Amino acid sequence: MGEEITRWSVNVDSRTDIDLRTYLAQRGMKKGDLSKFIEDAVKWRLLDLTMAETREAFADTDAAELDALIDEAVSAARSN
Repeated sequence: MGEEITRWSVNVDSRTDIDLRTYLAQRGMKKGDLSKFIEDAVKWRLLDLTMAETREAFADTDAAELDALIDEAVSAARSN
């Protein structure tokens, strides 16, 4: 199953562009690797933001209650 591709036009600082392209070139990466690098970076940043929001939302939750919620969610996920 193929994935649908969306073209982005982004603006970054020229120093960031040079640093990233140098990094990729030093590791033998090719033309399409810039897009893959950006996509991976966006996914990691979204995960980081989601985790920070989740931590904040549960900051006042008792540890035992949080463990019970996690156990319940894991059990539900395994049963599906």
